[in-house]
Amino acid sequence: MDLFDDGPEDAPAAGNSPEYTVGELSGAIKRVIENEFGHVRVRAEVGRVSLPRSGHVYLDLKDDKAVMAGIIWKGVAAKLATMPEEGMEVIATGRITTFPGQSKYQIIIEDIQPAGMGALMAVLEKRKAALAAEGLFDAERKQALPYLPDIIGVVTSPSGAVIRDILHRLRDRFPRKVLIWPVAVQGAKCAPEVTRAIEGFNRLTPGGALPRPDLIIVARGGGSVEDLWGFNEESVVRAAAASVIPLISAVGHETDTTLIDYASDMRAPTPTAAAELAVPVRHELMAYLDQQHARMSRALSQGLIQRGQRLRDMSRALPRADTLLDTPRQRLDRAGDRLLRAAGLTEGPALRLERAATRLDPALMAGVQRRKIRLSDLGGGLRPAALRSKLANDDQRLQRLSRRLVPALERERNLQAARLDRATHAMQEAAQRQLRDWRNQITAAERLRKTLGYEATLERGFAVVRSGDQIITSAQIAAAETLLEVQFKDGRITVKP
Repeated sequence: MDLFDDGPEDAPAAGNSPEYTVGELSGAIKRVIENEFGHVRVRAEVGRVSLPRSGHVYLDLKDDKAVMAGIIWKGVAAKLATMPEEGMEVIATGRITTFPGQSKYQIIIEDIQPAGMGALMAVLEKRKAALAAEGLFDAERKQALPYLPDIIGVVTSPSGAVIRDILHRLRDRFPRKVLIWPVAVQGAKCAPEVTRAIEGFNRLTPGGALPRPDLIIVARGGGSVEDLWGFNEESVVRAAAASVIPLISAVGHETDTTLIDYASDMRAPTPTAAAELAVPVRHELMAYLDQQHARMSRALSQGLIQRGQRLRDMSRALPRADTLLDTPRQRLDRAGDRLLRAAGLTEGPALRLERAATRLDPALMAGVQRRKIRLSDLGGGLRPAALRSKLANDDQRLQRLSRRLVPALERERNLQAARLDRATHAMQEAAQRQLRDWRNQITAAERLRKTLGYEATLERGFAVVRSGDQIITSAQIAAAETLLEVQFKDGRITVKP
């Protein structure tokens, strides 16, 4: 086809040929190309991808022989389920046009899809490797789940069976307060809404008017790879990895795996399993608390018994005050006996001296008399009276020492007794505090049991219908019984159906 048929082929080149401006020529080429290729489908590999602030997407479509520029306008890009990435094999649908400003042709893409499951899996593996290299899947980043969270945030569709399964399982195990952040769980809106939900829960203030959850569950039912693709998007994975609130991913069935599973703190095979991981069984927890209470009571009793026995053993090891004086008294008595015997030895030599003096002459007698007087003076200190006086002085001195020793012993014994009393009082106070804490825990558990029990429901005007030990839950079963028992808040009556 000749774009500009201006005369016969043998016409001169510069003869009657019309002249065109560059704009006119570019417009003519644009019209010819758009008329000839109004709507095409192209299978190619995505090359360079550019995402400017305008929201449009500029990319290259290539094969081993050629490269074509492509444009996805902002409105079309917002509706795409899967954004194109470099290296992805795609099938692009659109129209061919030209861009006169750069003298090139390009395709305006109206729809672009991965070219089969293999293309999606290749993109998934490439993205997984890149995120893992950043450390977003490292085990060191994982947080421990709270044992009993007060508030659980659930990110899922509010109209599906998933949220009903989670709420039902939580009621069976341990009822908790649940905050639901509704999101689209597939399609183009899935990834941005899930990302905003995770980030929004993390921005809530703990203890505020809308309190921040202690645990987040991101849940969705099963589906194809395309249906679950929103949970493979990079924004969702980064939001899950950056969450300061522990996060459980429960996307798809047990055999389904998405990238959020690697970034979350715990993966659950199903949404019901996520609810089981979130809370313990209430009855098992109450039984465990009863066991721990019994163990603590036994340990406290045994501790008090052991400490009391140790104090009694220590008190028996302390000596009595009167026993401390036994040895000094015995030593004093022995010393007194020795002094008395020594005084008796001086009487024999004096008597022998007087007999010998009668046989001496007067001159010698006078000398002997003088020496006798001197001897008497020297022996005065050995007379019994003097000895008894010395013994009395020693006894008084010993008594004074004893009077000082006894109060000291009494003070020491009183000090030890005071310490024993203080230790006993402290242990009694600790025991009383522990018993009060246990009593408060038991009271709180009892209030919780009454709140969760059906007796509280009876107070609001409801009734329980039984047939023997069986609770009747439907009119069909009641019609088959011959005698029914109806329990109200103030008693039971027997009726016939």
